Amino acid sequence: MDFNKILPKNGPPIDEVIKYIKKYKNELIVIKYGGNVLIDRDIFSNFVTDVSILNKLGLSIIVVHGGGPRIKRELDKSNIKSKFINGLRVTDEKIINIVESVLIDFNIDIVNSLKKKGTQAVSIHTKNNNIIEVIPEAEELGFVGVPNKINNNILFDIIKQNKIPVISPLGLGKKNQTHNINGDTAAMAIAKSLKSRRLLLMTNVDGVLDKEKKLIEELSSSKIFKMLEDGTITEGMIPKINACLDAVNNGVTGVGIINGTKEHSCLWEIFSDRGSGTLIRK
Repeated sequence: MDFNKILPKNGPPIDEVIKYIKKYKNELIVIKYGGNVLIDRDIFSNFVTDVSILNKLGLSIIVVHGGGPRIKRELDKSNIKSKFINGLRVTDEKIINIVESVLIDFNIDIVNSLKKKGTQAVSIHTKNNNIIEVIPEAEELGFVGVPNKINNNILFDIIKQNKIPVISPLGLGKKNQTHNINGDTAAMAIAKSLKSRRLLLMTNVDGVLDKEKKLIEELSSSKIFKMLEDGTITEGMIPKINACLDAVNNGVTGVGIINGTKEHSCLWEIFSDRGSGTLIRK
C-alpha cells in the first residue's frame, strides 16, 4: 500500500498511521457528522475525503449524519415555525414528511460524494435498508423516536463488502410510521449496538473545554460527573456528554468529540498519538 498516495500532506505522520491501522484493523468506528458543520461545502468535502481515506486504508467505518440546519432551511421556505421541547423539534405529519425528504436527500449526497472519491457507500434510511426500530420519545413531540432495536446484520453485510453504511437519523415505529431521531442519539444507539471501538462526534467546537477554556484531551466518567456538578460543562455540551457517558458505559471503548471544521480532524483523532479533540473513556 502506497501511503504517500493515500494520505494528505498535512495529515498525521505515516509511522503513527501504520501503528493505528494495526490497532483498528478488526474494529468498527462510527462517525457522526452533524450540527452546524453540515452547511459549509468545504468542510463537507474535507469530511468526505477523510472517510474515503479511512476506507482505503482498510478501516471499517459507519457514518451517521444529522441535518438540523438543512431541515430548518426547508421548513423556513414553507413558512413552518418549529416548536422545541428540551431541544427536540415537535414533529407533526407535515414536518416529518419534510424532515424525511431533507435527510434522505442529504444521505444520497454523502453517498454520491464518497463514490466520486472512489469509495463505495450504501444509503440507509426509512425508504431503503431501514435498520432502526423506534418507540415514540414523548407524546407531545409527535413523530420523534428513540431507537429500541438496531439491525446489525444489514450493517455487517455492507461492511464485509468494504462499503460504508451511511445512516440517516430516521426510524420506523408502529404501522411503519417514520420518526425523526436526534442525530447524536441515533449514533450512540448504533455504536452501542455494534460495540464499536470508537465513536467520533464531529461538531464545530474543539472538544470539551475546562474553566480556562482550554481543551481537555482525555476524560473519564468520574471526572465528567465533577465537571457537570461544578458547572464546567454547560448548555449544549450537557446532552452530548450524557450521551457519551451512556456509550462508554455500554460497550463503546471510547468517544471522541472533535472539531469537524478543522482539516483532517478525523485522521488526526484516529491516527495520531495526540488526537484532535476530547477522548472520553469509561
